[in-house]
Amino acid sequence: QVQLVESGGGLVQAGGSLRLSCAASGRTFSNYDMAWFRQAPGKEREFVAAITWLRGINDYADSVKGRFTISRDNAKNTLYLQMDSLKPEDTAVYYCAAGRGGYIRLEIGYNYWGQGTQVTVSS
Repeated sequence: QVQLVESGGGLVQAGGSLRLSCAASGRTFSNYDMAWFRQAPGKEREFVAAITWLRGINDYADSVKGRFTISRDNAKNTLYLQMDSLKPEDTAVYYCAAGRGGYIRLEIGYNYWGQGTQVTVSS
């Protein structure tokens, strides 16, 4: 089992920045692909960014590429999402996920999920 706890969400004005954190406990964090997904009101959950356990390859949704940066600190068992140049359409609940399914852009690639943290971007 892997337990995931997100933090760092909040209210920010458009153009501002936030850094989300996801603290992991349980099994070896470094052996898992990690990702951020988000779900806006009335919409399905969508992929935001992922970082693989092997070689630390990053992948981003087109909507956040160039604005968001995913990173991981295996020594601290923590995943991060630096979000810059935030837009109102980034408003959502952001979820951290861990898995070894190989499909890093898809929910089926992840076995473990956090409870989510709310990010609200005002215009």
